[in-house]
Amino acid sequence: MRAHFKPIRSDESKLFTVVVQEDEKQFEYPWHYHPEYELTYIKKSHGVRYVGNSIENFFDGDLVLIGSNLPHCWINTPHQQRAEAVVVYLKEEFLDKAWMDSCEFDAIRKLLALSGKGIKFDKTVANKLKPKWDVLQTLAPLEKLTTLLHILEELARTKKYHFLCEYGFSYDLNSNHNERINIVYKYIEKHYQKKITLAEIADKVNMSEEYFSRFFSKVMKKSFFEFLNEYKINRACKLLIETDKQISEICYAAGFESIPFFYRQFKKFKNCQPKNYRVNYYSALS
Repeated sequence: MRAHFKPIRSDESKLFTVVVQEDEKQFEYPWHYHPEYELTYIKKSHGVRYVGNSIENFFDGDLVLIGSNLPHCWINTPHQQRAEAVVVYLKEEFLDKAWMDSCEFDAIRKLLALSGKGIKFDKTVANKLKPKWDVLQTLAPLEKLTTLLHILEELARTKKYHFLCEYGFSYDLNSNHNERINIVYKYIEKHYQKKITLAEIADKVNMSEEYFSRFFSKVMKKSFFEFLNEYKINRACKLLIETDKQISEICYAAGFESIPFFYRQFKKFKNCQPKNYRVNYYSALS
């Protein structure tokens, strides 16, 4: 299941590129990778984020750092207003040894070393930096660089984050299966509310059940059904946050056929029960 190589355009700086993504084509680039480190701040959008073998919902104000060549993509929730994100790509020159090995950059160097796992920062951290994101692209080159360094230093000093791929994620960039991961993602997105069989999904990518099962587990470091259940749990979390539906309703709306199984899976992936998840979310906002 090969990720696409995404070429990153250059601008006047040899160290980094800042891009404001304001349309679906820019934002919903298929499952892809690039040698640049990527720091993405979501100004306006919500949907599902894939980084390595991680699946999470994303919302306005999300801030994520992705390491070099770590495959990823963002998929918007259908029928919403256009997405808007500020994306910073740190080029190879940014990590120049003479620059990064100096004591001034010690914390930033350690942060970038951890980014191979994908780092999702707490919303309080992202909100504190929001004024810098709002003006970053409009600044003169030197101001832009110093502002970016302040952002990275702030992120390097905080403890309010979690890893998206806790055990890391190695990926074979020479695989010949260019489109298959996107087919799997899109199929799950459209059909997660009904029962998806292994035969069904394997057929969509022109593989036998056995080969697809082995291949998916090898590449994604989890079985297809673990991946599918994690997707459904994240859909359930979105409903818990955005609606006042009963938990039993949410169970079936997220594609689960059994309430006890739904509770077990929720505990597995979120380490709490659905009711507590909803309460904790709203408590954090108050």
